[in-house]
Amino acid sequence: MKTSETFQEFLGNIKISDATAGTISYRYGRITKSLNQYFRDTESTTANSLQVGSYGRYSGIKGISDLDMLYIIPKSKWDDYDKSGGQTKLLQDTKKAIAKTYSDSDIKVDRCVVTVNFSDGTHIDVQPVFEVEDQDYKYPDTYGDGSWKITKPRKEMDAMLEAEPNENRNLRRLCKMARSWKNKNGVCMGGLLIDTLAYNFLNSTTYFDSKSYAYYDELSRDFFKYLYDQPKEQKEYGALGSKQRVKVKKSFRRKSKKAYDLACEAIEASSEHTQHNKWRDIYGNDFPKYVNEINEAKAINLNYENTEEFIENTYLINIRYDLEIDCEIIQKGFRDGYLREFLQKKFPLLINKSLRFFIKNIDVPFPYEVKWKVTNRGYEAIKRNCIRGQIINDLGSGVRNESTSFKGSHFVECYIIKNNVVVAKDAIDVPVSS
Repeated sequence: MKTSETFQEFLGNIKISDATAGTISYRYGRITKSLNQYFRDTESTTANSLQVGSYGRYSGIKGISDLDMLYIIPKSKWDDYDKSGGQTKLLQDTKKAIAKTYSDSDIKVDRCVVTVNFSDGTHIDVQPVFEVEDQDYKYPDTYGDGSWKITKPRKEMDAMLEAEPNENRNLRRLCKMARSWKNKNGVCMGGLLIDTLAYNFLNSTTYFDSKSYAYYDELSRDFFKYLYDQPKEQKEYGALGSKQRVKVKKSFRRKSKKAYDLACEAIEASSEHTQHNKWRDIYGNDFPKYVNEINEAKAINLNYENTEEFIENTYLINIRYDLEIDCEIIQKGFRDGYLREFLQKKFPLLINKSLRFFIKNIDVPFPYEVKWKVTNRGYEAIKRNCIRGQIINDLGSGVRNESTSFKGSHFVECYIIKNNVVVAKDAIDVPVSS
């Protein structure tokens, strides 16, 4: 397939379905109606609310689980809440209004928002606000003694809307591809930070102003290089349009460098099979497979069976926490070192080594589940019919023991699942030499 066709299919694969969009709109409508009944004694399912966040900027992708909305409180209510404890009271009143439609057990107040949880793992954060000048909004923050802060989502939405025709509709597409990269590789970045960096990147060059799908391999490569080239010490950015501060939760440079390297390898590869595998390592299972993959594997081994499973087929993905795994390399009871050191120094990893994969860093609060996936690739894996790739439960220690038995490309992934949603991921390459 040509680059343009492949990336066009990829973007089609990650589009939010009409059915999902219908469910989201229905839920937004029910919540809006509840709030209008409580605060205005009206029945409208659309008035006085605003869909914001990734969904409101039209940069979200399928599997979206974290939704946001503002509800605009009548100005006449300001004096009722602009007093000591008023911020908490506004959030509690918002919860009370929504509880007339949704079960109270599914709703909780969380500092600045009221979160409505649904059985499918999704949630909507409802932020009650007062509109101020220039379509900005005051929202309640219950931290400490309570305060009012300003949010400017309309300016962010307008910036996205205005940029689209000037960037040949590439901005939203790049934002969506970056979300697939985030979900595949467990990059701890918020949606507004992704959209801001994509916006800044496209504003930093004119090369893609008239380019489209046929250049999305280069677009990907150059964007990941742009991310990797960001200053190490930068802890926040000015959001697109609003210039409000967007914090960097965790450095994204290591994973963007890996994505850049893979993109370069994909572009330079002479094999279409290799190209597809590299892009799938960046963007995940929604990137199209190589069309002749099964036939070529069967030519090597008639009994070949692709047993690989994909976590997104079972769980929603919402990367909100940081996870880093590493691997202790052992032979005959003695430690040779750690795999990330081997990869960094380009030391060969030989067969007949014992590998102890473990969680090195994690900031996910308990409780949570841990799952692992070990996948083999290449001629030897196909010949032995040993692709593996099943998603397996951790035994409770946060450790996975393996061994190097044959050469080729191998990958180990770790997933952290909380409330039936994957909230952190990491992966490590295991390139075994003969």
